[in-house]
Amino acid sequence: MNQEIINLFDEFTHKPLSRNEFMKRLAKLTGSTAAALAILPLLEVNYAHAATIAENDEDIFTEDITYEGDGTTMKAYFAKPKAATGKLGAVIVIHENRGLNPHIKDVTRRVAKAGYLALGVDALSPFGGTPTNEDEARALFAKLDAPKNINNFLKGFDYLTSRSDSNGKTACVGFCWGGGLVNQLAVNSPQLKAAVAYYGRQADAADVPKIKAALQLHYGGLDERVNAGIPAYETALKAAGTKHEIFIYEGANHAFNNDTAPTRYSPEAAKLAWERTLRLFKETL
Repeated sequence: MNQEIINLFDEFTHKPLSRNEFMKRLAKLTGSTAAALAILPLLEVNYAHAATIAENDEDIFTEDITYEGDGTTMKAYFAKPKAATGKLGAVIVIHENRGLNPHIKDVTRRVAKAGYLALGVDALSPFGGTPTNEDEARALFAKLDAPKNINNFLKGFDYLTSRSDSNGKTACVGFCWGGGLVNQLAVNSPQLKAAVAYYGRQADAADVPKIKAALQLHYGGLDERVNAGIPAYETALKAAGTKHEIFIYEGANHAFNNDTAPTRYSPEAAKLAWERTLRLFKETL
């Protein structure tokens, strides 16, 4: 698909543009409103493709749980391997700016399938949880209290390490908005062992010396908006002596890991990035 169209959709989902303004500009790029409407399903996510690991997979146990956050009750999706006998490392999975949706629940099951306790936290819990309408979900992110949001996720680590099946070691992996939050959690959680950010906003350079976790950062080569922050972040990480890896997947777009977004999903980049993610978890958890 034309890269201008993909860039416009990226602007729509992150700026965000109003849907009316987005459709006007899409119609201009495609030549007509009819063409814009025909292309739209190829741009938007399709959760029918979300279950790469079935909810009833015989190897894992899943349940919806709650835990106490910063002045609110947090909702989350928990998954773990059924056959594990010892204590396990724990991973928080952090969603994009669409909230805790079927795709992120599937990623949570992937983490559990790999042998870890996995918790997909719903950042929109203070508003009752993620709404089914994506435009409504995106609008709610601007209303989150940033310090409380960080605390809500830090308390998620507390929940995981308090479990009898936890070995006390924690990590996180996040995508887009969640990737940016991964960097913030690395700054704010000195106990964190590993932090994996997929195409997420970088932390401020001044905060980098606070990071104790091993960082792994994944970026799509075509994602100019997010990639603009790489040089300053990399310089700060090197200066602080922070253990980190930066991977840029040439030809891949923002959201290349999201297999429910057909025009931006890159199977090759997603597969390699996930292999690297699991390698880091194995080394640290």
